[in-house]
Amino acid sequence: MHEPFSLLVPVYDGDRPDHIRRAFRSAVHDQTVRPDQVIIIRDGPVRAELAECLDELSTDSPVPLTLVPMPRNSGLGPALDQGLAASWFDVIARMDADDVAMPHRFEVELPLIEHADIVGAGLLEFGEDTDDIVGQRVPPTDPDQIRRYARMHDPFNHPTVVFRRHAVLAAGGYGDLPLMEDYALFARMLQGGARAVNVAEPLVYYRVGASAFKRRGGTGLLRSELRLQREFLRRGFTSHAEYVRNVIVRGGYRLIPWWCRRAVYRSLIALYGTRLARGPAGPPGPAEPGPAEWEYTAQWQEPDDLEYLEMFTARPGVSRHR
Repeated sequence: MHEPFSLLVPVYDGDRPDHIRRAFRSAVHDQTVRPDQVIIIRDGPVRAELAECLDELSTDSPVPLTLVPMPRNSGLGPALDQGLAASWFDVIARMDADDVAMPHRFEVELPLIEHADIVGAGLLEFGEDTDDIVGQRVPPTDPDQIRRYARMHDPFNHPTVVFRRHAVLAAGGYGDLPLMEDYALFARMLQGGARAVNVAEPLVYYRVGASAFKRRGGTGLLRSELRLQREFLRRGFTSHAEYVRNVIVRGGYRLIPWWCRRAVYRSLIALYGTRLARGPAGPPGPAEPGPAEWEYTAQWQEPDDLEYLEMFTARPGVSRHR
């Protein structure tokens, strides 16, 4: 028997009903281990078509569904904090409204959360459909590596995580750090001693748009990046040297042209994938990730945050949801 758990799915007016239906079916109906509660946070008013979709899901759901309506679009962090408060259980799984969960996702993750505070997994990026795979993200799995890498990038793929609510609340919840809520939360959890587990196996198909690389930079994201790095330094999560390094490397990455980001990302994805397939060879590498490792793993942090950058920069104070 697994520990009962809730599934947390934020929705906003920019989501597509067909994507939501598929995400819901994959994470509920098609799972070998189904959630015991689904929480849908409706972040602000939605158009009639989307409201009908949510009503349909509530009626047809094979498990209890809790709809949490928010009077206005407040952004991902505040929406997820509202969802945490509505959960019946300590164990909570995250899911985005346009991704697709593999049928065995929770069957793999739930045994691991029995002795952990947060569990993440790999994911596959897809374009038009799940047979159009355009990339793969493999997170670090060694506990020491997870903590070391967290000082420069998010070591978890946010749409894949399962965590314990008490550990999230002890770290202050998601809060409201636009575009960087998940990374900031996970860093606080790790700094507070949270037990972390990652599995390399991909358990979620992650939808990427054609303009994803264009949204992985710009002044809006740079401002959030600098705010995040200042928080890390203030809390003692990073040293002054690490702060300077992160601002230069991560901040610089936000400012280069989008086509250059795409070229760098794709070439280094291939390099890092080859290294993973080859396995360890020779003496251990340096304690800190090198440029190639960061350029690959930095993408672990960006998808959730960057997909709603477009709306955030157009309407200050409002975050787009994935």
